Amino acid sequence: MPRRLAWLSGAGGFALSPQVLANGWNMPVGVTDLSREIHSLHMTIFWICVVIGVVVFGVMFYSLFRYRRSRQPQAANFHEHTTVEVIWTTLPLLILVAMAVPATATLKNMYDTGDAELDVMVTGQQWRWRYEYLGEEVAFTSSLSTPRAQVRGEEARGETYLLDVDNPLVLPVGRKVRFLFTSDDVIHSWWVPELAVKQDTVPGFVNENWVRINEPGIYRGQCAELCGIDHGFMPIVVQAMAPDEFDAWLAERRDEAAQEALGVDRDWGQEELMTRGEEVYAAICAACHQPEGQGAPPTFPALAGNPRLQEDLGWQLDTVINGVSGTAMPAFRNTLNPVELAAVITYTRNAWGNATGDVVQPARVAERLAR
Repeated sequence: MPRRLAWLSGAGGFALSPQVLANGWNMPVGVTDLSREIHSLHMTIFWICVVIGVVVFGVMFYSLFRYRRSRQPQAANFHEHTTVEVIWTTLPLLILVAMAVPATATLKNMYDTGDAELDVMVTGQQWRWRYEYLGEEVAFTSSLSTPRAQVRGEEARGETYLLDVDNPLVLPVGRKVRFLFTSDDVIHSWWVPELAVKQDTVPGFVNENWVRINEPGIYRGQCAELCGIDHGFMPIVVQAMAPDEFDAWLAERRDEAAQEALGVDRDWGQEELMTRGEEVYAAICAACHQPEGQGAPPTFPALAGNPRLQEDLGWQLDTVINGVSGTAMPAFRNTLNPVELAAVITYTRNAWGNATGDVVQPARVAERLAR
């Protein structure tokens, strides 16, 4: 269910993060018409509450001072006042109605996901995001790209520490984009304050939301639902660009996907698979199994020197493709394509001293995927 009015609540988990500090202590105005409408509604209700608070506490403190015991030791004794009772019943009702009318109009607008010009499926995964441009044959995974040396404190941390990704979500300015949210494992929450979107991704369910960005730029967010050990390493980066630039980018990614599909049928050399596999491993696998394959037993077993990995290729193929039920190992059949799967399996079988010499071809992986 869309929860745009609750998007600021996620700030509680990031009170000291660069994302929140950049926005100050108030809800950001944002870069969409709806985000500005929500901000205006938020400020209107805020000032109504301020006025109510001033009046209520003003009367309370005045009464405490004016009728203190030293001045009036004998308390007044009265039981009813019809006029006052009518006022304090009617006035709050009118205030609530005055707030409900614009809030209802905003809620109606928030739920209107129709007439979208682009559909994007957002899938939460531990601990990354997968974006699929429906009907465009373009899909990719977006993972944290902050160097691990910064995470370990070995390098200075930049302004966008833990807020950089390898593949940002690219969207066009001025077009209505409908999001479809789901998850492959646990509940995540896709939260980008500047877009006024905070939406849970729930396994087995598809939630909807939408956005129409008015200004080109880079907009950052984070997962706002505690989802496991690397919850804090699930940033979101949205790159909004002019429609013609977006169309060119989408066409380029579509061509890349087509070329990748053609790569399934050719024979790859070990060196090129190792190079590609190292990139995939760093983006997808290193968070759990560690950069040098040492793992974090018992939850994340070591890959370096793992005898079963080196001896049983069939077991590794099934493990990577289908995951392991009841463990932290997810299935990657819907996350990585055959070339990426073949590359990362080849890499792990020949890196860190695992000198098996095996070269796993994408065609073999595609055959396994088809089973």
